[in-house]
Amino acid sequence: MPPLLYTYRRCPYAMRARMALLQAGRRFRACEIVLRDKPAELLALSPKGTVPVLVLPGGEVLEQSWDIMRWAWCGEGGHAPGPDEDGWWARAQTPENLALVERNDGAFKRLLDRHKYPERFTAEGDAAACTEALHTCLLPLEARLQAEAWLGGLTPCATDLALFPFVRQFAAVDPAWFAAQALPALQAWLAGWLASPLFAACMAKLPAQRVVDFPGPHPSPDTT
Repeated sequence: MPPLLYTYRRCPYAMRARMALLQAGRRFRACEIVLRDKPAELLALSPKGTVPVLVLPGGEVLEQSWDIMRWAWCGEGGHAPGPDEDGWWARAQTPENLALVERNDGAFKRLLDRHKYPERFTAEGDAAACTEALHTCLLPLEARLQAEAWLGGLTPCATDLALFPFVRQFAAVDPAWFAAQALPALQAWLAGWLASPLFAACMAKLPAQRVVDFPGPHPSPDTT
């Protein structure tokens, strides 16, 4: 039986996990949770109650999105030979790319939350978050993408998929602000992922609180 992914469509961590599983050609089932009514089965497997959570056929539970991405390409144990024939996972293992993921999941995620939920902070705090994110996260990404089209070099890698959902969320908070920044390479990179069939497939709408094959028999891509 295929593994089961507990997911939430708009969660960037769950989004990166779905995209990795799809890109790696993994068959999987999915349960789209309701945040205010999390399934008891999910809480029994992972008391922290956050998604994504992947339950493997042998019963092993993966609770971190980066671990799920590793499994997607590398198989059992995270290092055994798997379907990573094109090197999606391997290209993400450089010190530079691992540092990008660490900064994204740390400093950038904190700044994203301040930008996305301005009601929790002062207007000055939101402006400061944008400025800090621009200089510490977005401009370094711009420099990387001006040198190479993808974080994987000539072709994408797991790092591209890991960062894309978070850059997408940051840009969507204030599209006019993001468009006005001197980030042409990053903006083109983001636009490419937004228009990709992989992203459309990842965003298929699923029935809530039901286990279904992903994508369903008649997925309805909706990237909003």
